[in-house]
Amino acid sequence: MEQGAPCKKTRMSNKIWNYKAQDSVNTDLLFPGKYTYSCSTAEQIRPHLLEDLDPTFSANVQTGDLLVVGSNFGCGSSREQPVLGLKAVGIEAIVGKSFARIFYRAAINQGLLLVECPAAVDAFEEGDELAVDARNGEVQISKAGQADPLVFRFPPLPPEVLAIREAGGLLKHCVQTLRARRAGQ
Repeated sequence: MEQGAPCKKTRMSNKIWNYKAQDSVNTDLLFPGKYTYSCSTAEQIRPHLLEDLDPTFSANVQTGDLLVVGSNFGCGSSREQPVLGLKAVGIEAIVGKSFARIFYRAAINQGLLLVECPAAVDAFEEGDELAVDARNGEVQISKAGQADPLVFRFPPLPPEVLAIREAGGLLKHCVQTLRARRAGQ
């Protein structure tokens, strides 16, 4: 697929948005830079999420949806609006071949689960069902007509990263940690 070209037919009934055909999806495709200074809340960001990549995304995304993406996803600027928006609309996880380092760090800060598992991305096809187990480091792909899912392993996330995710992001994790310390004194 040509870089910057809109993706077609990506919303599946099993809540998986498939963008694996396009590598180096940058932050401007996830959230256009022209809105950087006029949109700062999740409500303001939502209508513009992925508008240059997939104009149907913001109107159809639902809590619990998953994204399957190619290599170097989230490259570009250090703006946090794309991650904030994806977290706010309820994206459960993004499974990709690789992620830009700064996007990966922003995702941890917001509590958005990113899973690098190239083999799972390669095996995924339209119509498959996908599940992620972050604690055990597994991606499962269920294919029509097959009794057992395909299981792909990735290094389990460190307990600290899981704690940040479970708290809803780094800031919330810090607040919880400080409150727990105060209560223990």
